Amino acid sequence: MQVQAVADWLEDAIRYDDSDFLPLMLGNHAIGYVNTAWRQRLQQAHGELFAVQADRVALLAEGLDYAACSARLQQAAEAWRDAGWLNGWRNERFIAYLPDGTPCFELERAAFRPLGLTSRAVHLNGLSRLPDGEIRMWIGRRSPFKDVAPNRLDNLMGGGVAAGESITDALLREGWEEAGMQPAQLQPLQQQALLLATRPVARGLHREWLFVYDIWLDPATAPQNQDGEVAEHVLMPLAEVEQHILNGQFMSDAALVAADCLARLGYWGDASSQVAAKLAPVRAVVGENVQGR
Repeated sequence: MQVQAVADWLEDAIRYDDSDFLPLMLGNHAIGYVNTAWRQRLQQAHGELFAVQADRVALLAEGLDYAACSARLQQAAEAWRDAGWLNGWRNERFIAYLPDGTPCFELERAAFRPLGLTSRAVHLNGLSRLPDGEIRMWIGRRSPFKDVAPNRLDNLMGGGVAAGESITDALLREGWEEAGMQPAQLQPLQQQALLLATRPVARGLHREWLFVYDIWLDPATAPQNQDGEVAEHVLMPLAEVEQHILNGQFMSDAALVAADCLARLGYWGDASSQVAAKLAPVRAVVGENVQGR
């Protein structure tokens, strides 16, 4: 066990330099964060929609209803794509929320990172107990043909919550697509953790609430991917999961989810509290309204 190494890894993974980012404001509410490069682009091309100021970027959308605001921002995002500023277009929209949880607009998911908007995702840890009592974790390896992070390790399942979906809807959809899980297996599950993943990325700022679930599976029955996005699922000893967290084989959010799960399982014994303390800044209480954080 490498509890100190994992604690150090978490501190590095959670901490980032935010000095390049200014808040994106809708009225008096901060709903995102924009770096220097994107502030320059917004000022240059979309002065009618974004006012770049010394200490903030103002989204000039007060008075617009949900549909009108969504349409204006989607049109801007399409212009970014056509100008070559935005790659990874998915034709899938996420919802942006005010701090009180009110949805204010929906937007192509590829445009969330330039504006530092907070998205939502569901993650599912697959766990099995062997006859001798050992607990292992089902780990997915992403397809080598994925555009983003091919061959990287992932949780049993992980995916974004699209506009129009509830958390449960996304859990059921992604659970089937990525692991062949049936609704009857997933619907009884209770959420186990709520984690905020935040880090600068090439496109801007990744900021996402991770709604985390655990499922216990028969160790003899491997999950079955349905959509071609997962090359295989491996039933992995927890020590191997720990090592792959440290050596960077996991997707970033999946590593955070896996480390949280190991801590909740008490993998490090009494020292699990040391890892939990490192996770505390990004952990929220399950069921909490977290949009304002």
